[in-house]
Amino acid sequence: MINRAIEPVLKELAAKYPVVTVTGPRQSGKTTLCRKVFPRKAYVSLESPDTRNFALTDPRGFLARYPEGAILDEIQRAPALLSYIQTIVDEVRKPGRYIVTGSQQFEVSNTVNQSLAGRTALLKLLPLSVSELKGKFGPLPIDRLLLTGFYPRIYDQDLDPTQALGDYLATYVERDIRQLLAVKDLGLFEKFVRLTAGRVGQILNLNSLANDVGVSHPTARGWMTLLEASYVVFLLPPWFGNVSKRLIKSPKLYFHDVGLASYLLGLENERQVGRDPLRGNLFENLAVVEALKYRWNRGKRSNLNFYRDSRGNEVDLLVSVGADLFPVEIKAGATIGSDAFKGLEKVSGILPRVPFGKGLIYGGDEIQARSGIRVYPVTEIEALLDSIPQ
Repeated sequence: MINRAIEPVLKELAAKYPVVTVTGPRQSGKTTLCRKVFPRKAYVSLESPDTRNFALTDPRGFLARYPEGAILDEIQRAPALLSYIQTIVDEVRKPGRYIVTGSQQFEVSNTVNQSLAGRTALLKLLPLSVSELKGKFGPLPIDRLLLTGFYPRIYDQDLDPTQALGDYLATYVERDIRQLLAVKDLGLFEKFVRLTAGRVGQILNLNSLANDVGVSHPTARGWMTLLEASYVVFLLPPWFGNVSKRLIKSPKLYFHDVGLASYLLGLENERQVGRDPLRGNLFENLAVVEALKYRWNRGKRSNLNFYRDSRGNEVDLLVSVGADLFPVEIKAGATIGSDAFKGLEKVSGILPRVPFGKGLIYGGDEIQARSGIRVYPVTEIEALLDSIPQ
């Protein structure tokens, strides 16, 4: 079992709130995490049809079976329980009574906000981070990380990533999609998902994507929202400031797990990854989502954006630190040439409030300092973010 960085945050919040809600992709390790942190607490999976039927038809009786509270897994399968939990925790404000997990972020968050506002802490758990993997397996080659991704089950059970990620996608399409939205043509939706992977690390153009799939723009927008809701894709918003009125307004598209993107691109081994024309995009995906994990594993919200304007000035990642900004460029190469810093230098002259210098993430293995620019390997992205106040 791999230790998760979010464990102390979960313990701390459970000591303060009567309910803690943990959301994240399926198989990201939510159940394992909660059962490890709270080994004496009753565990209930609402995926079980009998259990779910009991919870839906007699919620008071169902909850009465657990007077000391419980871990309620996949709460989106019985969201009405949250209203009854509200009544229970209001009567006795005991911290850590219920630990609730869910795999559909918008549905769970909306229900939680309606029923448990002020009564629950909300955490998001993504698959393993690079540092969590290093803690058990040591450093792994970058192309292997891009191919395999970070789902714990693949590492715990030493699974073939192509087989495991194929099964994951099939299960996701067959189960979650049918629950969330009445997709009439699952084959067309799968085509949409695969073509989405071909746009990883790029500005999202839904009109182009809809045309390539052969569906309407509203359908493509609904399906993209669905991929967001089920933690398949992550849309990185652009930074909006008052430095220019000609900033790009569309988000950039990434996958919460880079291995799933590689699978959808048809990559089956590390050699193929190394030669793929989208390797740089996949590397960028890895770096951006690692920065997101850094925040979420500490119980914080995303503070990430990117910058691009109509003049071609851009920087891959902007980390907001209060009113200040820390720009980060991402380069997949194992060596750094002088031209790698040009974009950073130009954009940092445009942006206001850049007091902490600049950062560059690359595919090498040495930490360097170059004229006020902190150069870190992608495997040390946490150390880079630790080096600036957050």
